[in-house]
Amino acid sequence: MPAIEECIRRAARGDNFSAPEMEQAVNGIVAGAATPAQVAALLVALSVKGETPEEIAGAARAMRAHAVQVRTARRPLVDVCGTGGDGLNTFNISTAVAFVVAGAGVAVAKHGNRAVTGRCGSADVLRALGVRLEAPPEIAEAALATVGVAFLFAPNYHPAMGIVGAVRREIGVTTLFNLLGPLTNPAGATRQVIGVANAVSLRLLADALTRLGSERAALVRGDDGLDEVTLSGPTKVLEWTGTGMREYAIVPEDVGLERRSVTAISGGDARENAQLVSAVLEGRPGPHRDVVLINAALALKIAGAADGLHAGMRLAEQSIVSGTALAKLEALVEISNR
Repeated sequence: MPAIEECIRRAARGDNFSAPEMEQAVNGIVAGAATPAQVAALLVALSVKGETPEEIAGAARAMRAHAVQVRTARRPLVDVCGTGGDGLNTFNISTAVAFVVAGAGVAVAKHGNRAVTGRCGSADVLRALGVRLEAPPEIAEAALATVGVAFLFAPNYHPAMGIVGAVRREIGVTTLFNLLGPLTNPAGATRQVIGVANAVSLRLLADALTRLGSERAALVRGDDGLDEVTLSGPTKVLEWTGTGMREYAIVPEDVGLERRSVTAISGGDARENAQLVSAVLEGRPGPHRDVVLINAALALKIAGAADGLHAGMRLAEQSIVSGTALAKLEALVEISNR
């Protein structure tokens, strides 16, 4: 393995790494061969240079190899998450989506973390909702088996996340590790909806995903920069079918929703966002509910539970109206606190 100092020098002068080289570099970080300052220097240099699909795939393989595994027989198994970093201060859309999708009968292993560049990450809002983040993997396995939804708090499962977590928070910019989260689900979810805030990263992640054994996935970015399907206008979708990549756009009118500005789905701190997620799951109408529905519809399509967005919308609406989505949240809170 190249010394970490050599990796920093290469990245700083704009050299790209092969997938095996990046895999070895991340192995070194996990093994403690780099100081926090060196980790920060490498992450920033890679970000300035621009990560490549090979580098992303290599780093993802290293993280997967070191991860604590969550064993489950549930299939299809879906993850809904994003890279973060869009700077739009919306509430936690994909977190609410996870419970709506689970309420529609599709198992969800939601992989997430605390906020790095925003005010409130998925872990922050779930803690405010009563979910115990420190629950061991055995509880996650039991939650998937009995409830059909689990939250996999990244530092519990990825040694590298724990090592670089403080560094990421201190430098406060999107790095390689923002891109890795959606590619390193500890339960091995092979059906995914991945929100990507950066237009360049959208294609990078799509390319990396094809190298990592995904069955089916949709990578999405709103034209407003939202790392979700947006209500304000078109959302670009790169859909991996397992054999090829399709590119298309979704607009709210496709499923009978009105366009709304991104400020209409704004959020706040963890407590405020927890109230918004609860309100959506309780069925309160409005733009927060609408944006959850359209994102859940896409996730249900990717899972194979719906043959299109209209069918996905019907399933998502029924999940909320029936109270099943809210019941999934309540059951996860209960089992995580055992």
